This record gives sequence, C-alpha cells and structure tokens, in this order.
Amino acid sequence: MNKLLTIFLIVTFTLTACRSTTNQNSPPASSLTQTWEQNPSVDSTPLPTRKTYAPGELVDYNAQTGDTLPALAARFNTTIDEILAANTFIPRDATTMPQGMPMQIPIYYRALWGTTFQSIPDHAFVNSPTSSGFNTAAYVQSQPGWWKNYRAYVSGQIRTGAELVDYVAINYSINPRLLLAILEYQGGALTQESPPTNRKLLGLERAFWESHYLQLVLAANTLNNGYYSWRNGSLLEFEDANRNLFRPDPWQNAGSAALQYYFSRMYAGDKFAHAIGAEGLYQTYTSLFGNPWNDSFELIPGSLTQPELTLPFPNAQTWSYTGGPHTGWGTGEPLAALDFAPPSEQSGCISAKSENYAVAIADGLVVRSSANEGVVLDLDKDGDEKTGWVIYYLHLATNQRAVVGANLNAGDLIGYPSCEGGRSTGTHVHVARKYNGEWILADSAIPFVMDGWIPHNGSRAYLGTLTKGNLTVIACECGDAFTAVNANFP
Repeated sequence: MNKLLTIFLIVTFTLTACRSTTNQNSPPASSLTQTWEQNPSVDSTPLPTRKTYAPGELVDYNAQTGDTLPALAARFNTTIDEILAANTFIPRDATTMPQGMPMQIPIYYRALWGTTFQSIPDHAFVNSPTSSGFNTAAYVQSQPGWWKNYRAYVSGQIRTGAELVDYVAINYSINPRLLLAILEYQGGALTQESPPTNRKLLGLERAFWESHYLQLVLAANTLNNGYYSWRNGSLLEFEDANRNLFRPDPWQNAGSAALQYYFSRMYAGDKFAHAIGAEGLYQTYTSLFGNPWNDSFELIPGSLTQPELTLPFPNAQTWSYTGGPHTGWGTGEPLAALDFAPPSEQSGCISAKSENYAVAIADGLVVRSSANEGVVLDLDKDGDEKTGWVIYYLHLATNQRAVVGANLNAGDLIGYPSCEGGRSTGTHVHVARKYNGEWILADSAIPFVMDGWIPHNGSRAYLGTLTKGNLTVIACECGDAFTAVNANFP
C-alpha cells in the first residue's frame, strides 16, 4: 500500500483539478432555480458528453475519493488485469485509490454515456466531516420559506422541519445541506411561503408515502441506492421516467451519479437534463451554501484499511449468522450490515439469556444510543460520528444498552440483542461500519472482517456467506449448524 501512496506523492505536481474546473466553468449561481412550480418551463443548456473511443484505448483518469479497482473496471467496461497492466505502480491488493492519482484506463466504449458534468462532490453528499458545525435549525429559521413551519410526528415525537432533516441525515448518513437543497429545488421549501399544491412534494412514488416527511425519506433512500450502487460498480445504466436508457459517464463521482439516478426516478427529457446540469440542483446548492467543489476534502483516503475488529458477541460463544450483507439503514443499498443471533431453543422475538449479550467489537466511545435509531461506537473517540471509523448497532434492547458517553473496550457489553428498532423477525444484533460518514460495504475492497471471518454477498440482500480459512458459513434465519460462527473456528 505504501508503494502506491509514495508514487502518488511523486506525481502530485502533474495533477489537474478536473472536477473543480468543470464546475467553476459553469454559469454563476445568481439566483435559485424555481423548478418547484407546477409544470415549469425548463430550457437546459446541452449537456457535455464524451467522444467515441477505440476498443482498449487508454484514457487519462484522475482517481476520485473512494475509487476501487473493481468499480473502475466495471465503469470503464474493462478488467482489473488490464488496469493493472496499464498502471504497474498499483499493487494488486490495493484497496482505495488516493484522490487525484493519475491513471490510464483501457476503455471499451458504451453508447449513450451521459453528461460529464459533476453536480456534487462525495463529501457534500455524505453526512461527512464537512457537515460538522452546520446548524440546520438556525439555517432553516433564517430562511423565509415554508419548511420552517412544517411539523411531523416521527418516532414518538413532533419534530420541526429542521429536526426532520437532521433525523433523516443522521440515519441515512446524507448531508443535511444536500437534503435542504433538494427540498428547495423541488419544493421551494426555503424561499416560498407555501408548498406546491401537488401531493407528492418530490414526485416519488410509493403507496401512502405522500407526506412531505415521507417523501424526504424516500429521497434519502433513493439517493443512497444510487450512491452505493455506483460505489460497488453495479450502477452502469438505468432508465429515466419515460423509460429512456441512461448510462452515467465513467468519469463521474458517486455523489453526482447518485443525483442522476435520483432525478431519473421522476424526470425525463429537458427536466431531467436541467436537474443534473449546471443550472439545476447544482445551482440551487451553490446559491444556498456556496460551491461545494471549493472544498477538496478527501472523504475516503487512499489505501484505507479497517482496524482490527472482533465478532459482536463474547468470543467463547457460538452464535448464528442470520443475515448476510444487507442495508445499513433503509432498503436496498448500502449492503453494509451483517446480522447475528444468539443461541436459543425458540425462534422469534424472545429475551436473550443473560450471558448472550452483544459486545463492542473494538475500543470506542458511545456517541449515540437509541432503541429506534441504534447505537454508534466512535472508534477515534472524538465524539463526532461523522469522522473516522464508527461501528453502528441496531436492535439492542433498551434494558442495559450502553449509554452515550460510555467508554468501552473491545469485548465489553454494549447491549442485548432484541427485536427493538426497525423491522425484525427474531432476536438478533445488526452491525455495520462507516468511515467519515460513508457506509462501508461489507463485501468490498475493504471487507468487514471480524475475528478473521470475511463476508461475501449472496444473490440478494441478507443472503451470502462468511469464510475463514477452509470453513464457510451460510447466512440463514433458520439458525442451523451451517450458520454457526465462533471466534475460535476453525
């Protein structure tokens, strides 16, 4: 890994700020784009696109934060071996690429690649360290729009519009500024006295999910599905609202590709092109908060590796692997979480035995503790779950759950597995990782390794395996012998 970083430092002087340049050349954001009106007339500047490349032609590419070899190979329609052959300084076992590192990638052209314009950097998409210090309540209150007067009853209490944004931001780990910009772009939430008259504020379709708050939840879930599908290299094409095929440009970053996917759910044609172009959400965001590309924060550093982690239960015990890689929060992506259930003679939601408790899988500080929203263990102990590595737990019982401020060592009790929080068919604990606010996929270049056990995706969420040496455990809610996991196996 050090070889990759050393060579990167040597060639740093040759880099060009291609992402910032792209956006700095965009028209100035002098006023907010009022697409919240019903049936707006939208005229878009034609979006820039790529030329047609010869098969295997080497193209210049500067690595972007979070890039991995498997995802790059998928986007450029090539292979990991061909990328390594063209960039011999990259080790085969490299995890993440250093931001800005020059590469050459063999490209195999696909028709209908989309715009080269990048709407938002990844650090402004994720609820990252760049959102620390942002006061959502104060900002919303300073604006004249209707969102500051909006209220909704959520998770046992009436919450203000600003509190709802923060609630969605922390659970889905999406930047609150981005959520506010979307509310403004599609609903005039920060500048207009009254909301639009259409029932579905953001135009997202789901039965009975028509309230403004639930539309925001759908938006966050859709954004994460786009972001993490781009991260893992699976979001290579999708259809817009009129079922026109769209393939994101291979040079796109995850945040911009996610916005393209999001707007494709409700727009097509000129409205879609406008939303993902320089005069769309990007202009609304910069009008509200300034140009996010001016901050060069590296969300995911090069050669990132996770710290040493243990299984989330006492090392002398054997539990069942009941859930392979599945969403950290919400539905669909990110496939960041794994589930484990304690031994029991009964199935369903029953109280765990006193000895069958969940543990801290590393030393850390508890910075969030809630039955509904889970427990967060901050491994760098700075008190901010948006920075560095954190471990997220869900379904821990209220009784004896670790409280905020608890300083735990690996192996200490953090709570008892239960069915509390979210949806659950049986007593278990759900664990996931984040780094700088980004969910880290369980089966990825940085695998979620615990006591040597390595997870692998299945054919769909919740399926999959754990492997350690020659032993393979298959995820299943059945809790049979084939699901048994122990720190001391094999």
